[in-house]
Amino acid sequence: LASIVAAVGCGGLRASVMAAATATTAAPGCGADRDYPFETAQRDGVEYDVKYPGTAVERLRSVLGRVRALGSLDGPWPEVRSQLLAAGGLKEDYSTSHAFNDDNHCDLTTMRGEVSFNSNSDGAVAMISRGNQLGPHIEKASLPELGVGGSWSTCTNGAHLTPPSDVAHVQFSSRIAFKLVWAPPDFTTFVLVDDEGRELKRGTPTGRLPPAHARQRNYALVKGGKYAPAAEAAGAGQPPPEEKAGTCAADASESRAAGA
Repeated sequence: LASIVAAVGCGGLRASVMAAATATTAAPGCGADRDYPFETAQRDGVEYDVKYPGTAVERLRSVLGRVRALGSLDGPWPEVRSQLLAAGGLKEDYSTSHAFNDDNHCDLTTMRGEVSFNSNSDGAVAMISRGNQLGPHIEKASLPELGVGGSWSTCTNGAHLTPPSDVAHVQFSSRIAFKLVWAPPDFTTFVLVDDEGRELKRGTPTGRLPPAHARQRNYALVKGGKYAPAAEAAGAGQPPPEEKAGTCAADASESRAAGA
């Protein structure tokens, strides 16, 4: 897997659509579409996410629908992982063989085509190469039937911060469709959480799992942030934590925490 990560990496993808997001023609209320529970607006007839305009909105909506339709995630790990790739709109091939199989490449991100070819040239995301170019891999591995744009398993590091400072949110200016987090203390159960950390699914797969140290490190990357509580509840055999009172309020809280 190391050679794959080195070749494909989690290259930085700085969003180039921020300026375009300033001119809107309509703005539905926050959470108006429960299939896409984040604030969106329209510009030139195209729906975009107000806070993270690099998001491929319809594609993320499709992924959430597929995740909700998943059955049991308690089977053999290779089969479970195949389900996650398909739900996220990714082909199962050499370029995606690292996805969900290590500590870090556990964010399923859906991004607009115009940001997928950007790079982390400014070093905005720590510990990410300044020269990785993932656009061709994203374009090749993304299943087109989920909507325009692409999918990729981006890096989790930086997700413990508020707001998250990971590849999806900073380089792509995109929300994640879901994040896989292994649950402490045994790290044999995982949760899938949405962009606000709300649990979507949980599973206890069997067979040969990713290495124990990778599963432990995966949780360590989100510990202390909004993506950890659902995993901690699952590890304790508890139901998901109560949801926050609305995603717009959560977004406003993050902005205050960031000094916006």
